[in-house]
Parts: sequence; C-alpha cells; structure tokens
Amino acid sequence: MQRVSIQKFMERNKKNTILVTGGAGYIGSHTIIELLETTSFDIVSIDNYSNSNEGTYDRIKQITGKDVKHYNIDLCNYEETVKVFEIETGVIGIIHFAAFKSVSESVENPQKYYHNNINSLLNVLECCLKFEIPNFIFSSSCSVYGNITELPVKESTPFNKAESPYAYTKQVGEEIIKDYCKAYTQLNTISLRYFNPVGAHISGLNGELPINKPSNLVPVITQTAIGKIKQMTVYGSDYKTRDGSCIRDYIHVTDIAIAHIKALNYLLANNQKSNCSIFNLGSGNGVSVFEAIKSFEKISGIKPNYILGNRRAGDVEAIYSQTDLSKKELNWEAKITLDEMMETAWKWENNLKKQ
Repeated sequence: MQRVSIQKFMERNKKNTILVTGGAGYIGSHTIIELLETTSFDIVSIDNYSNSNEGTYDRIKQITGKDVKHYNIDLCNYEETVKVFEIETGVIGIIHFAAFKSVSESVENPQKYYHNNINSLLNVLECCLKFEIPNFIFSSSCSVYGNITELPVKESTPFNKAESPYAYTKQVGEEIIKDYCKAYTQLNTISLRYFNPVGAHISGLNGELPINKPSNLVPVITQTAIGKIKQMTVYGSDYKTRDGSCIRDYIHVTDIAIAHIKALNYLLANNQKSNCSIFNLGSGNGVSVFEAIKSFEKISGIKPNYILGNRRAGDVEAIYSQTDLSKKELNWEAKITLDEMMETAWKWENNLKKQ
C-alpha cells in the first residue's frame, strides 16, 4: 500500500481527532499532555472517574495551557458510548486506556475486572467498525506473559497461565483484537505491553493519583515517606532473585506517553507489517523492590518504613523486557533513569501535600 504523509492523510480524510479512553487516569493523562504539546490533533477524552477524577483536566491545562474536551461515560454502556461517537465525527484514531488495573483487587473481585475490562473493549471496537475509525491502540501489559523462565521477554514469548484475573483480561483483550483484525481488515491496531509505569510529569504537577489505597510500588513508597501510609509491606523476600524480592522493569510514564505518539504516527503513516502489531514498552532492565526503595532513599534522603510480608497473590517473580522491536519499528526507547523516576514521583507527592 502506498504511504502518505500524516498531514495529507488528515487533510484527505478531514479528520483530526484522537479519542483517548481513560484520559483522566495516570497514563492516559500523561499521553494527552504529550499529544497536546507535540502534535496538532484535537483531543477528546472519555472517563467515568472510577479510579481518577475530573480535576485531572485542570492539571493538564496548567501544564499545557489547553482545555480537553471530555465526557463522563461508562464505556460498558454501549448506547452512551455510541452517543459520543455520533457527536465526535472527526475521530481518526483511538487510544484505549480505560480498564481496572490492580492485580490484588482483581484476585479479590474478578467479576469487576471481567465485566469492565472486556465489555468496554468490545464496545469501543464495535464503535471503530460502526463509525469507520481505522486506527486503534490498546493498553496492554507485561502481565500477559505470566511467570516465565527465560528473560528478557520478547514479543514472541508465549503466554503462560495468567497469574491474576487482571492479567487474563489483557490476554483475552489481545486475542479479541487479533480476531477482529482477521475478520475486519480495515482495522489497524497496536497492542502496547507496558512493563511497570512509574514517576510523574517533570513539572511535578501531574502524577499517579489512585482513589483507593495504592497497590503499585512507587506511590506506596512516596505515600509512606510523606506519612499518608504508616508502614508499607514488601510482599515476598524469598523469591529466587538476587535479593529475594520481585524484579520488575520500571519505565517512566512520560516515556510511555511518548511511545503512544510514536505508535500513532506508525499507524497513520501505514508502516505496519500487518494490521495487528504488538510491542513491548520497557527499559530492558530488571530492578528489584529493594533496589527501587534504595533509589528513592538516595534521591529523597528518607528511608520509608517497611516490613517484610508474605508473597502477594497474582505477583510474578521476575520480568523485564527485550526492547529491540520497539526501537526498530517505532524508533522508541526509554530514556528516563530510575533515579529520575523516583525524583519526579517524590516531587508530585510533595506538590499534593501542598494542595
């Protein structure tokens, strides 16, 4: 197929809107910031604020100087979802972040995760077909790989059994997208398998803000250090790793946001080898829980109060990415260091204290 410039593509199709689902959330909001600051697209967000709040758009405006048009919609409601697409006729692509993401909560309440994560994806894909929107980016996860024995993880690494209902919804989500791409060849999709997003915007004005008690490591560290949490728990110190704690591939949220811009441009420039692509988003480096805590101690001068606990249901022992494919195809790689991740997260936490 002949390639055309992104600008000519938009002019020809008279469409210039990117719709971001879950746009008030952690990764969604940082991606909107990058879209507003580095592209000419019009941005529309859908979020029902189940794990975010509408004030996120004020923070986005504070950083970018731009308002974001947004809808308070539950994407599991097909009729309400369709209404948004009937209004927003200029959508050229969708970035689908909206999903519940807590591993531990999904173990405790699997119905919530199966209902929300699968139904919302199906409804958005149906709208892609109904309203002839060809470009779709799916927020996936490294959790799709399960517990693996060979590291680093490649995109071709086979799935093992999902360790949590959350992880299983991402496995199923990717399979749904593959089946849609086979049946409906007008769809062009990319699934981005995030490893462990952390940190905050460099300004310190936007970051991770879970409504419920945080389950991700870095906000637990910063909230413990600032006194919101009295004591944190390191879940598992007897894994077969170099220091007994879980190993993860931490990546700054802004690096992930930039990857979405690269993926979007990749789709619009018709650079895909097929209409269903998959890329890992990670740094390629494994960092243990104890190493992450030490990094925070170095940049803050504070030692978070923690105890050692039992392993947590749903956690995998160790995982980190092989990043060659995203470098080659998307011209993307993670650039922000672990210490910088901790520094921005701590700046965000201190800014929250002032509010």
